[in-house]
Amino acid sequence: MSERIPVQVIEVTPSLPPIANKPLSASVGPVHTRRFSGFYRDLRRVGAGLLCLLFFGTLWLDWDGRQAVLWSLDDSKFYIFGATFWPQDFILLSGLLIICAFGLFFITVFAGRVWCGYTCPQSVWTWIFMWCEQVTEGDRNQRIKLAAAPWSAAKLLRRTAKHGLWLAISLATAITFVGYFTPVRELVADLATWEVGGTALFWVIFFAAATYINAGWMREQVCIHMCPYARFQSVMFDKDTLIVSYDAARGESRGPRKKDSDPKAQGLGDCIDCQMCVQVCPTGIDIRDGLQIACIGCAACIDACDSIMERMGYAPGLVGYSSERALEGGRTRLLRPRLIGYASALLLMIVALVWMGATRSQLSVDVIKDRGMFRENAAGEIENIYNLKLINKTQRDQRFVIELADAPGFRLQGEHEVGIKAGEIISLPVSVARTDDSGPAGSRPLRFVVRSLDDPDSQASAGSTFVSPRR
Repeated sequence: MSERIPVQVIEVTPSLPPIANKPLSASVGPVHTRRFSGFYRDLRRVGAGLLCLLFFGTLWLDWDGRQAVLWSLDDSKFYIFGATFWPQDFILLSGLLIICAFGLFFITVFAGRVWCGYTCPQSVWTWIFMWCEQVTEGDRNQRIKLAAAPWSAAKLLRRTAKHGLWLAISLATAITFVGYFTPVRELVADLATWEVGGTALFWVIFFAAATYINAGWMREQVCIHMCPYARFQSVMFDKDTLIVSYDAARGESRGPRKKDSDPKAQGLGDCIDCQMCVQVCPTGIDIRDGLQIACIGCAACIDACDSIMERMGYAPGLVGYSSERALEGGRTRLLRPRLIGYASALLLMIVALVWMGATRSQLSVDVIKDRGMFRENAAGEIENIYNLKLINKTQRDQRFVIELADAPGFRLQGEHEVGIKAGEIISLPVSVARTDDSGPAGSRPLRFVVRSLDDPDSQASAGSTFVSPRR
């Protein structure tokens, strides 16, 4: 059975109530975060910048005269640069989602909620919206004073500027997201001229409102109360999972002191109880209370605490990434069975998905037999009629030839070659005659093979049956 961090009541100091009696968020009202700097903040900004560049920039790229990445709902096709995916390729999408899930499991077992803290869209957009607050309303203390102050022209101007930035970012986010499902250049032009269709307009408004509410108003409440990941993450932790932790053995007892004083002589630990770790936390919790459901692993408290330790002349790491085993005096085991299992399964699934994507057929063939059992042609031969549904999944026009595979005594009648445009679906009726009357009557298996004349490696096949009467 896998190891889990037990849920227990912890009382860090006599002045603090047990953690079990504390609310999920330590803040009663809105969380006003303090400006800070540090290694993890810079790392998060670089990651968020790259993700935003990927999200906002990719859909403006062109490929062969069309949008490079587009999930066309009208055509039921997904274009990603030079590849075209059809509804028949849905299994690849399912495989990709499973890989993402296992990737999340792997990173959670290894380093807790780093996905939430660094790359989750809710967190990224919340940090962006909080930056807008700092630009328009000032740092933490100024925002708290502004919130408590009566309404005035200055307060109205600052609030208007903040919500204007929020709405602009929300609208840009919504247009970008919808632009992955409908050509973005046409969408922007239609919005600018007020000629946008009702469906596109609805989704733009919907996603703009969702972004504005989630990142601007709800913020940490989404992470704490709405996100299911917060609920099951602790089940995946073990004693070697790296999580944001407070070293109580080093930090206790807490208390203020002068910079050059000797804390040991005063019976104090390294924690000066400055509350900086609380003031920078986007969910308003106190990391010194131990592992909590509301901690998103963003490491803001690490940066804040390290800056204070540097000023005091203490060693960094009072708050840092550590494991329960390390906090108990042991050594963190990075390689362990569950982590290796997730990594192995993840690697195998990635290899399988890449292989399936690389070897998937660019031609789809479906055969539907005519409802009529059979008929006799002018030459006295028994005929069966079939309808072939052919899909050219490539992005160029091609010619294909239709053949029967391993079918002695049968002849494919009519035109055997057909041209299909890029991304086109055609239905082609064909007939097959039985030329050998000496064979057995009843049903016989047949297989149709369709080969590309322009690409010899591209072919597909589909089976059906041939029905003949008893003599």
